[in-house]
Amino acid sequence: MAKEASRDEPEFGDFMRARWQHLFGTAYLLTGNREDAEELLQDAMARTCARWDSIRDKAAADAYVRRTMTHQAMRGWRRRGRERVTDTVPDTGHDGGLHDREQQIVLWERIHRLPPRMRAVLVLRYFEDLTEAQTAEELSCSVGTVKSQAHRALAKLRDDLVVEPALAAISVCKGE
Repeated sequence: MAKEASRDEPEFGDFMRARWQHLFGTAYLLTGNREDAEELLQDAMARTCARWDSIRDKAAADAYVRRTMTHQAMRGWRRRGRERVTDTVPDTGHDGGLHDREQQIVLWERIHRLPPRMRAVLVLRYFEDLTEAQTAEELSCSVGTVKSQAHRALAKLRDDLVVEPALAAISVCKGE
């Protein structure tokens, strides 16, 4: 009977094939570049594979990989300090209401300049669509911290995006 139940559970290879693309998007947003994202996801998948038999709820394997990636990325941020800004943005299926590629690049640059914890909160809350409680659990912090980090990050993005066009307009008027 136990062997029959194990046949119904997905194999690690099936899980990896089915979820790689989506989890790669999360890894990319956490790291900011393709190479680091691939390394981060590969490491998280290797850790997941090693523990696959001990993961009781295979439906929660996504959360296990996400948490592993988030913790690994945060360790890397602590070692390296702030992330570097790149000229590339992730390939997305939805432009988030930004129709101009230039606007998307500017927004991505602003997100990438946010402190690591703020960026992680935005990625988990709005890309992964986790609740505040789930995000707090992933980041090992309180729900209040998630709320305040999200609020501050969004306020900072709004301020940056409002100030920059104003500065650009002033430069044009001055003939710079």
